[in-house]
Amino acid sequence: MSNHDVTTLPYRIAVLCYLYDDQDQLLMLHRAKSPNLGMYSPIGGKVEVSEGESPHDGAVREISEEVKLDIPRDLLHLTGIVSEKAYENEHHWLIFIYEVMRPIAHDEIVDMTFNEGSLEWVKIDDIEKLDIPETDRKILWPLVNEHRGGFFMVHIDCSVEPMQWDVRESHKRISH
Repeated sequence: MSNHDVTTLPYRIAVLCYLYDDQDQLLMLHRAKSPNLGMYSPIGGKVEVSEGESPHDGAVREISEEVKLDIPRDLLHLTGIVSEKAYENEHHWLIFIYEVMRPIAHDEIVDMTFNEGSLEWVKIDDIEKLDIPETDRKILWPLVNEHRGGFFMVHIDCSVEPMQWDVRESHKRISH
């Protein structure tokens, strides 16, 4: 850990969007740019805070930009909210996690490669085998997978070693 004063770090707001196919595979981005260059992540990006963009609208925009799909807001489910203190000692993050509530057919995605990297369909059981950020591996992916159709909120403190986290709210979908 560096000696940076965490009180001077900027706060960023972002969305992550989880799109599944009808075989329960997740669409992942093999990143060609920072942050997390060379790693895998769901699609998403920063909310345009200077324009007053809402997290829902940011998710719709990111899906449109990265996957070229127009998903209406009413098909997005807010699955989680993640607050991260001092991620890589560069930023604090507030991340809104969305799940698209319909399966995405593979032929709906015309271009699997764009300036951010390449898209790949990954089996749920293989996600943890990918090169994903440590916070995703230990905290985010297990919570997302556990709360599909439900809701969670977690705070992650990356300013301490080892990082610590606390699930502040958890509502799992009830199966019928």
